Amino acid sequence: MADPLGGPARLVLTASVARRYYLDGRSKVEIAEEFGLSRFKVARLLDAARESGLVRIEIRSEGQVDVELSARLRDRYGLQHSVVVDTPDDHDESLRQHVGRAAAALLGEIITPQDVLGLAWARSVGEMARALPRLPGTPVVQLTGALSLPDGGDTSVDVVRDVAGASGGAASFFYAPFTVADAATARALRELPEVARAFGRLRSVTRAAVGVGLWAPGQSTLYDASSEADRQELRRLGVCADIAGVFVSAEGEPIRTELAERMIGISAEQMRAIPEVIAIPYGTAKTRAVRAALRSGLIGGLVTHTTLAQALLDAG
Repeated sequence: MADPLGGPARLVLTASVARRYYLDGRSKVEIAEEFGLSRFKVARLLDAARESGLVRIEIRSEGQVDVELSARLRDRYGLQHSVVVDTPDDHDESLRQHVGRAAAALLGEIITPQDVLGLAWARSVGEMARALPRLPGTPVVQLTGALSLPDGGDTSVDVVRDVAGASGGAASFFYAPFTVADAATARALRELPEVARAFGRLRSVTRAAVGVGLWAPGQSTLYDASSEADRQELRRLGVCADIAGVFVSAEGEPIRTELAERMIGISAEQMRAIPEVIAIPYGTAKTRAVRAALRSGLIGGLVTHTTLAQALLDAG
């Protein structure tokens, strides 16, 4: 088969024309005038450069968004939005910052004045809140109570107030723990005016941001904050993941637990009613949990990083 580039003189000419067009941004008319060629000859040389592989065109967003993985993940799991950050699999803090900033950029792009934003506490959601651009007066609703963190980081109340302050929208928040000792106490807390007011607004929430935890040590803040008895009981029931305190099996089926009766947070039914819940997971150790969350149908959007996205695709 004949070489589409011909001999060395034609090769050099083709490379020069391609450089002017693709790297220097010159028009075909300008290139034709410079080299004494017709516009049609320039077009044929550019075609030959692509066909031969002399010029390769890639769609990339290095260091920002892996567009190919994002599209594959969206198509595989039927997501409304999928953003995969092109970053090496680094330590948790770095990954959390990368996915948090990407989630902030996504919400800044898609949130409209008609939206109501629900926030369930997670470390990645906290990172997102810190990077969030000003929103168009968006009301913000707290979805879960607060957990005591060993590092004294932001609570769900802090995150909701910070985001609402940045957006200029109303904030529906409450001071209550995520878990309590018994169901009676949980029921009493849910009847407090500020708690009832926040949960009364759940029906108006149009988008939400949540984390995903693997039910294992160090992979879920809720797991780490629970008693050993609760940890073992949920393992016995087949809990694989928690999505803002909603427990699901590896197959994505919501699991009723006694612990849920002692929690101040959104239920599976309430979460399913939100038009789009965007999860912001990080770390390949959570692959099983994120896959379970995607299978549950509770998640409509995902912001993650390359290694976790590839692990989700490889898992089938």
